[in-house]
Amino acid sequence: MPPVIHWFRRDLRIADNTALHHAASEGMPVIPVYVLSNWIHSHHWTGANRQYFLCGSLTSLANNLETLSGRLIVRAGEAVEELRKLVEQTGAAAIHFNRDPDPFGKATEARLAVLCAKLGIACHGYDDVALHNPAAVLTQTGNPYKVYTPYSRNWLFIEKPAPLPKPKSLSTPPGISSLPLPSVSHWELDTPIAELSEPGERAARTRMDRAVSEIISGYSARRDLPAENGTSRLSQDLRLGLISIRTLYRKVTEARASASPSAQTSIDIYIKELAWREFYFAILNHFPHVLDHEFNPNWVGLPWYEPGEKFELWKNGRTGFPIVDAGMRQLLATGFMHNRLRMITAMFLTKDLHIDWKLGESHFMQHLTDGEIASNNGGWQWSAGTGADAAPYFRIQNPWSQTAKHDPDGKYIKRWIPELAKVDPKRFQAPPDNNRPLADGYPLPCLDHKTERDRTLAIFKNHRAK
Repeated sequence: MPPVIHWFRRDLRIADNTALHHAASEGMPVIPVYVLSNWIHSHHWTGANRQYFLCGSLTSLANNLETLSGRLIVRAGEAVEELRKLVEQTGAAAIHFNRDPDPFGKATEARLAVLCAKLGIACHGYDDVALHNPAAVLTQTGNPYKVYTPYSRNWLFIEKPAPLPKPKSLSTPPGISSLPLPSVSHWELDTPIAELSEPGERAARTRMDRAVSEIISGYSARRDLPAENGTSRLSQDLRLGLISIRTLYRKVTEARASASPSAQTSIDIYIKELAWREFYFAILNHFPHVLDHEFNPNWVGLPWYEPGEKFELWKNGRTGFPIVDAGMRQLLATGFMHNRLRMITAMFLTKDLHIDWKLGESHFMQHLTDGEIASNNGGWQWSAGTGADAAPYFRIQNPWSQTAKHDPDGKYIKRWIPELAKVDPKRFQAPPDNNRPLADGYPLPCLDHKTERDRTLAIFKNHRAK
């Protein structure tokens, strides 16, 4: 029997994998392949942390495939061209893959469909990255949602798909040439310095089981406290498909069924965060221009400042605002940033430093292990006040009051800024007195928040008036 190809992309697991399940269900030998990309945008949209995590996850995937009599074939180059070569070398009768939610991946899928038609083989694409395809969650008039709340009401109402079983055997044919498993040097990126989460499907499932059993029942009370271990920390696993969103949703709803009323409230909030993820997928699907322009046309052409010395201070956690600097240093040290801090640091860049959100978006994508194009773009435009269902432009978070509310004891700040370890945490909640540094080696605030807040309000009002 001729083999079929399963093209791995952002679905690096063998359990509950839609395309892999269907490829194996045909009873033909399956050739699992991963194509290492050399695409020109890589340095803008990714960085060493995520690529290093990818390399470890591919190693885990290769080992897991061997338990199914499979073998991961690694190629490098333009994906469609490499798949063409593989088809011609193996006589494959079909290509199975899970669809990508971003426009770059969709363009590749369109070229692949043309290739398969030319070669006379089947081309099977599946929805796997989200519980619902963006086209399945529309308004009553058939239009895409632009506001989260009505989207989420519809999203919650629609029946969710069930997890799929793991294939029993793949029977990959022998003798197919393959490159060795990659290292980060393939992309000519620096070696990561961050303390990354353990890669691979098994580690991701362990994190998922822990989140479901220990975290989500108290999610509402702890999710906005960055010093607490109050979030699921599954974003990088969903990003690379180390776990299935269907499996996660099933486990979460099963836990809810036996939880106390207060825990059910927390779990419901967590489920709505999953809906936020898919809302941003839908925004990117229906309005792909958001990667280059403001979603809200009223704010296109805002007069952002040129990045300079203060942009570098922001990137390196040296602004003199402890809560901002702690978030940026966590990002550099771990490849992760707590979601509350993502909002605080993004709003500081756009509303205090008046620097274009696209520069912050790119910086995050270059350092975040969980860098999800849709969610990152949505979060940055939300904070800048330019996006779908965004915070209004006059909503400007005060770093000092945010500290008092979300890190009152200074635990988070002291963890990431050792210079401040012996400073009274109450001093983190207001500008320093008498222009006196909080500690030796730590800078004074690089700006006055109130002054810059007023300037932001004027910038937005003047632009709207035009």
